[in-house]
Amino acid sequence: MMIMYNLMVIFIMFIIGNLIFVSKNKHLLIVLLSLEFIVLSIFFLLLLLLSFIEYDMYMLMVFLVFSVCEGALGLSILVSMIRTHGNDYFQSFNLL
Repeated sequence: MMIMYNLMVIFIMFIIGNLIFVSKNKHLLIVLLSLEFIVLSIFFLLLLLLSFIEYDMYMLMVFLVFSVCEGALGLSILVSMIRTHGNDYFQSFNLL
């Protein structure tokens, strides 16, 4: 029963993160935070499933390494965008 409750909470976390990501946001920081929220929900899902089947947690370490690298890359893009354009609005720069 507790596993079903945890799966439901993780699924709701994933759906909320996707709704925030898909909605029209003006700031890059909000989009990056929603992506990290999605990664966190996937991490919780992997933790729950791997502990349920009593498997080794090495895959979680690999997942954490990749998610930290993704977060650092997003943060560096945010900092370079703020340095060049002065803010993190999507409307303030042209991709062409």
